[in-house]
Amino acid sequence: MKKTVLIVYAHQSAGSFNAAAKNVALDVFSAPEYEVEVSDLYAMNFKATATAEDIIGDVKDSEHFRYAEETELALQAGKLSADITKEHGKLSQAELVIFQFPMYWFSFPAIMKGWIDRVLTKGYAFSEKKRYSQGVFKDKKAILSFTTGSQELMFGSNGINGDMNVTLWPMQNGILNYCGFQVLAPQIFWAPSRAPAELRTSMLEKWRVRLQGLLSEAPLSFTPLDCFDEEKGYVLKPELHNCQHSAPHFLSPDPGTVSFPHM
Repeated sequence: MKKTVLIVYAHQSAGSFNAAAKNVALDVFSAPEYEVEVSDLYAMNFKATATAEDIIGDVKDSEHFRYAEETELALQAGKLSADITKEHGKLSQAELVIFQFPMYWFSFPAIMKGWIDRVLTKGYAFSEKKRYSQGVFKDKKAILSFTTGSQELMFGSNGINGDMNVTLWPMQNGILNYCGFQVLAPQIFWAPSRAPAELRTSMLEKWRVRLQGLLSEAPLSFTPLDCFDEEKGYVLKPELHNCQHSAPHFLSPDPGTVSFPHM
């Protein structure tokens, strides 16, 4: 049976380093044992804004429109817009999801954040009972693969941009882990626009090597949901404080290798 891969890609230029990284992944996953789909968000002119237009027909409460609740009802009624349901179909089939993008303002580009806002629909990608370690996508793996504008040292614990581990927490924990994904260590291409051609080539070759074993990589470790006390507002249970890592890490010293530390 073929292994399925979804690449969610956000860059405006086919000549970009991000496009090259995406193409390396397409090349690796063109092997017969894989089936790969690409959501090229700019080429699709994907709508980034989460609005009532995402619902076919009337909404429940037009005066006090609440997007998550209204789209959950629309999902149940089969009234979500076609562009969302098409992405649901791709995501449901995927065993691995690669998010390929340039980091904008320490986060996703708006069009990719829009994909997350709209496609990770309440009732489809998460619910009150199905999140974190008990999440909907616990059998799927996901990875952030992105370029930076700044050099690696600038994202160190003593760097002017602050620790990259902190930057990635909302994305890796608050989105991917929240939906249950097994989160792989990120693939970070440090400032390729400032790198000489031979270094850019080396970055892409390391990515190629990593991709070949990506589905067999162990994911990062996150504290399971049942370690938190629901009755006390989901705080860590006192008896488990010593079990939680005091300084979690998301990064490998060499993102081109295939061995990654747990956080």
